[in-house]
Amino acid sequence: MSATLTEESGGDDVAEELHGPPVLRDLVDSRLRDIPDFPKPGILFKDIGPLIGDPIAFDAVIQHCMGRHGGRVDLVAGIEARGFIFGGALAHALGVGFVPVRKAGKLPGAVVERSYALEYGQATLAVQEGAVTPGAKVVVVDDVLATGGTAAAACELLESVGADVVGIDVVLELRALGGRATLAGRSVYSVTTD
Repeated sequence: MSATLTEESGGDDVAEELHGPPVLRDLVDSRLRDIPDFPKPGILFKDIGPLIGDPIAFDAVIQHCMGRHGGRVDLVAGIEARGFIFGGALAHALGVGFVPVRKAGKLPGAVVERSYALEYGQATLAVQEGAVTPGAKVVVVDDVLATGGTAAAACELLESVGADVVGIDVVLELRALGGRATLAGRSVYSVTTD
């Protein structure tokens, strides 16, 4: 059963789907692989390799997200690195441009950067200057939503260069890590959850 959220918005009630339909969730769940103790002991890594290796399952995810955003966005922004896989495919399917949100030092030319706090340190994301036309409607895409820090920083970075971030789409949401709370006030959609 799909979960729904109703929020008050300018006097209108807006119902928003939070997760994919059951048949798609089941398909995606069957193509995710758990890798214990990776990248370090105590971590259970959710591997998307089998999902992107299955053309039917991968296409089902892209077609579903295309149905959600067709005619509503000008650009898709993918967060390095696995967000490039889903974001690039979605941008192609939608017939819109793709903006890579990369780690610092990975993009040529002039860039705009945003630093953000990690549990033990700091990281920086970057986009190329001029990659986003001010006012462009952008959906941010990644494979997994964990704590939400990277997604929040990506949205703030894109907004700083003029994007209108209309939503964040991920394949898998790790609910126990609280990423949705970090992104409170933003439209967050996950195809499935752990």
